[in-house]
Amino acid sequence: MRKHWMDNLRWVTVLLVLLYHVVYFYNNKGVFGGVGGFGDGPQYQDVLMYVLYPWFMPLLFLLAGIGARYALQNHSGKEWFKARTRKLLVPATIGLFVFQWMTGYFNTHVAGTDVMAAVPQPFKYFMWAVSGIGPLWFIQDLWLFSLILLLIRKIDAKDHLYAWCGKLGSVWIILLGVLFWLGEQTLIFNPRPESADGLYNLYKPVFYFIPFLLGYFFFSHDKVQDTLGKAWIVLMAVALISGALLTFTTFGQNNTTPQYLASPLNCLYGWLMCLAMMGWFKAKFDKTGAFAGYMTRSSFGLYIVHYLVIASFGYMMKVYTALPPVAMYLILIVAVFSLSPLLYEIIRRIPVINWCVLGEKVSCRGNKTDRKDVTTEK
Repeated sequence: MRKHWMDNLRWVTVLLVLLYHVVYFYNNKGVFGGVGGFGDGPQYQDVLMYVLYPWFMPLLFLLAGIGARYALQNHSGKEWFKARTRKLLVPATIGLFVFQWMTGYFNTHVAGTDVMAAVPQPFKYFMWAVSGIGPLWFIQDLWLFSLILLLIRKIDAKDHLYAWCGKLGSVWIILLGVLFWLGEQTLIFNPRPESADGLYNLYKPVFYFIPFLLGYFFFSHDKVQDTLGKAWIVLMAVALISGALLTFTTFGQNNTTPQYLASPLNCLYGWLMCLAMMGWFKAKFDKTGAFAGYMTRSSFGLYIVHYLVIASFGYMMKVYTALPPVAMYLILIVAVFSLSPLLYEIIRRIPVINWCVLGEKVSCRGNKTDRKDVTTEK
């Protein structure tokens, strides 16, 4: 039986990622990757970055860890990892050269048009492809974590660690937030220019591996999920208070610096929101319907394709129009939430391309795509 609350929380979080990227693209807080804001004054819409960034990606890794546990109860490690490789590694490698290079084209222009001026044309395509990774760092991390998880399962073949985690009391739900804080301490606090330090701080492999493992070993237990569901109101109240305090005291800072991310208040808020969101959806949204079912099947594809819409429309409006900022934000929001599904629906219907870009398995029944996900099922 599927955990509908997990499905719903996953696709809702993906939609929040889309909204976050709209605001992030025009931020003026110095966050790397955007095209820049509208002057040096306060952009209060940037509050959304402070509200979402501390928790939405760790939450996705938590859910991925829980989903990995459930999938491996019904499938062999070899079968599961094969599906993971198709679903994650193919879009994050082959898909770069088939689709994401277009995102990379705009990313290089955002970075500065002179960056590519002296580069021969064939090499430009390769650089566009690499620059097009963008948000796909998430699935690259997830593929690596899946590989490491199989090694851990071989070491703990009798599942002693999972059984031990199931015996931990409810107080550990909060105390495990210390691991969240420790993970942030593994960032490179003074990244060297022209080095891979910044790339490491983007991927944050140690930090994100922690919620993935916690999802697999701890939060996949029904009793832990039930506890979160019963305590969601308290957890949400405390999380919102800590989040309001964090935003009020730090607004204007670059909220993606290692120093900011490793601060105790940021870690407290991020961890509490992960718990509160899981508890809220467990208590209130453990159901499905036509729209929820569609979003469950499609949210991964929306994540894969959405940034091209943001990078292209966002860049063109900022550079080539004199539209007021409010209009740019509204147009970009409408574009990303309408064109991303359209783009996804077109791509998934094109044989071979759907495999390259979305990692979808093509069935033997004509050109129909078999979208059953054996990587997260209960």
